[in-house]
Amino acid sequence: MIKKVCVFASSSSKIDKCYYEASEKLGYLLADSGFDIVYGGSSLGLMWACAGTAYKHGANVYGVMPERLYNMGVATDSGVELTVTECMRTRKAEMDKMSDAVVALPGGFGTLEELSEMIVQKQLGYNSKPVVILNTNGFYNKLVEFFDTIISQNFGKGGVREIYYIAETPEDVIDYLKNYKADFKPITKEDIYVK
Repeated sequence: MIKKVCVFASSSSKIDKCYYEASEKLGYLLADSGFDIVYGGSSLGLMWACAGTAYKHGANVYGVMPERLYNMGVATDSGVELTVTECMRTRKAEMDKMSDAVVALPGGFGTLEELSEMIVQKQLGYNSKPVVILNTNGFYNKLVEFFDTIISQNFGKGGVREIYYIAETPEDVIDYLKNYKADFKPITKEDIYVK
């Protein structure tokens, strides 16, 4: 059962308001649906737009931040439960351990790294969590095209497409999470390797 949803998102504050609106809507809908939030712990950007809105609407919110960023003073001071980790690697591991699902909102290189790792974790059978990409304003269109290039040129198997779900709206994210059925079949080398 999905209880805690990990949200990966931008910490930038200089982005179009449509991204903020979708992030806040997702935060509201996650809280309204009874989900708790795991996120990067920042008081900035889409990260806090989503997590802060969820917190205001009654969700339990868990922030996870590496010590270096914490020492820069960017952590939220809103009273959410905050875990400080040694580094980015341990941060991602802690967020993974704490969550039952992953949603990637629009973001930069950090978000891309987090999303890629969760796709690979699921591909290799380390978990069967839902991995959702919220494609607000077509933000991830080129990335999805690139994923298709990876597959069409045999750098990845076609089944990878089943690992992640592209949601166009926050409502679509919630519907997918509520109806998600985990597939626990064993992963074989034929599922992973292209020969």
